[in-house]
Amino acid sequence: MTISPPQPGITLGPAPAAEMPRIPLPPEPQSIEQTGLQLGLLADLALKTLYLRGQMTLGELATSLGLPIPNVAEKVMDFLKVERLVEIRGGSGLSAATYQFVIVDKGAEKAQEALARSQYVGRAPVPLATYVAAVQRQSIANVTVTQEDVVRAFAHLVIPRETLTQLGPAINSGKSIFLFGPPGNGKTTIAEVMVGLLRGEVVLPFAVEVDGQIIKVYDQVYHRMAVDLAMQDRARLDHRWIVSKRPIVMTGGELTLETLDLIYDETSKMYEAPFQMKANGGIFMVDDFGRQRVSPRDLLNRWIVPLEKRVDFLTLHTGKKIEIPFDMLIVFSTNLDPADLVDEAFLRRIRYKIGITSPTVEQYEEILKRLCARKQIEYKAEALSQILAFYRRKGLELRSCHPRDILDQIIDTARFLQKRPALEPELVEMACESYFVSLNADGVAERGPAMPVQSENAR
Repeated sequence: MTISPPQPGITLGPAPAAEMPRIPLPPEPQSIEQTGLQLGLLADLALKTLYLRGQMTLGELATSLGLPIPNVAEKVMDFLKVERLVEIRGGSGLSAATYQFVIVDKGAEKAQEALARSQYVGRAPVPLATYVAAVQRQSIANVTVTQEDVVRAFAHLVIPRETLTQLGPAINSGKSIFLFGPPGNGKTTIAEVMVGLLRGEVVLPFAVEVDGQIIKVYDQVYHRMAVDLAMQDRARLDHRWIVSKRPIVMTGGELTLETLDLIYDETSKMYEAPFQMKANGGIFMVDDFGRQRVSPRDLLNRWIVPLEKRVDFLTLHTGKKIEIPFDMLIVFSTNLDPADLVDEAFLRRIRYKIGITSPTVEQYEEILKRLCARKQIEYKAEALSQILAFYRRKGLELRSCHPRDILDQIIDTARFLQKRPALEPELVEMACESYFVSLNADGVAERGPAMPVQSENAR
């Protein structure tokens, strides 16, 4: 996929400076009450940590739990000492943070009981209500992009201007987009670029607590830490939270109805947040929609309420349902005809339907030129004619990803032949012969009949 150069009438200014989120960062709790958690839950978490890691200083325990020492971590350990579950085995005496704690036999038994209830060990969770309020304060609906922002973000690609003018309002909606069109033309790339347009950061918790159950939210795959933990320490941020770039969660054929609900592990006795919960404040992309193991109709029925009400309902293994925000730009991407996948009622709920078409010969040539410059290969117009001849011979359509793949094939072939990569007839011939293939009606590869492709003479 490509984007055309800036169009006439669009003037680009300097790139905007990075901004911190215009929401209050959660401050350090000054008491156990301010954590929103019960002392018993914090005590169990401290016991499990000490049991698994052995002797630890109060400072190390506080860091592991994400709790400040005075009035919170210190109070938790005082409680465990009074209950004769832990002991102090040294320390410099200059600071409570240096006190060395060890777990005693009675404490080990209690820790094992706590681990049998839940094996979660890590930063203390935050209450569900606190999490919900944080998502609402930093809603994706507060993000605004301009025409200039969109042109700048997509300037490295070759995309028709009419597509750009559709993408901008769709991003500002913060709701839902249906990207459809042939494969290989950049639908996934577009989604990845869109997340860069969602300026600012979000604060999210490592875990959420509800009815004594713990749900892991932070995921290193999707959440990119935006502020160094040491800097967070200096900012006196509640260490149960992190500052993250707005997330982009991408799923494909592996998506099932089960992965859209809380995932309870019978062994660890804790929950993993579903994809849409991890995507709050960012983008949730369902790639290759229609190719999941569950039918499109069942998936779409699952999303009717969240798309309309902006809330989702998840189920604990106890049967209790909890309500969480559904605050994300959700993108459905498919190579199939939308009319074959969904009915009119659902399409009405998806605000923006944007077709991503195959490139024209002119756009294809622009992509090839840009990639040649990037890979330091001299562009030759006769090579384009040679490549287009393969399309006509194989009966294939142009795709935006093909120039990149063909150049990679040329580089691989040149290295094999111990030659310098170039758009020479021999290298182009070998690259195209090993890359292009056509399928007959039975899905069997064959050379295929000639099919006219717009030639460069028609430009």
